Amino acid sequence: MMYKNYIWDLGGTLLDNYESSSHAFAAALWQARERVILHDQAYQALKISTDYAIDKYARDIPDFLTLYRELEAKELEKPLLFDGAKEVLQVIVDNGRSNYMISHRNNQVLDILKKAGISQYFTEIVTSDNGFSRKPAPDSIQYLINKYKLELNQTAMVGDREIDVEAGNSAGVQTIFFDSQLTSEKANQNIKNLKELL
Repeated sequence: MMYKNYIWDLGGTLLDNYESSSHAFAAALWQARERVILHDQAYQALKISTDYAIDKYARDIPDFLTLYRELEAKELEKPLLFDGAKEVLQVIVDNGRSNYMISHRNNQVLDILKKAGISQYFTEIVTSDNGFSRKPAPDSIQYLINKYKLELNQTAMVGDREIDVEAGNSAGVQTIFFDSQLTSEKANQNIKNLKELL
């Protein structure tokens, strides 16, 4: 274990929400227009962003986002963690180190983490309700650095998108990019499985 402090992204990093969201997105398209989309198409589009996926597949459907969010909320009632997520968080805490989280979601995140059984592993969870600019802006990371007096070389931002890496680099912390297939040249470390952090 290389660092004292781990700042986690949630969706796509600890929580495999793209799996849940892909089902919801496809179901919303079918419900709204009887339009069919392949699971992998939805997954890849949502991994870029929700706005991108809607622009690509549902631009012509009024109130699609509302319908999609309703169906997604039902899917997230049963949060699906990536392999090793709980174990890694537990080991970090057991070794006297700290976990923090930054999510673009609102305080709904707190319920998701409780249902997933991992809320107890975090010192602080920053959500959109805190009012910081979204990543890649480093504001939320800088807030945690200042509040907890985190040493930059002992702190790592862990995420599955380039915006996580960019935010971490801008804040001056170490960066870990997690993806089973892709790598990031801008990250300090690339991992394909969360257990690589142990």
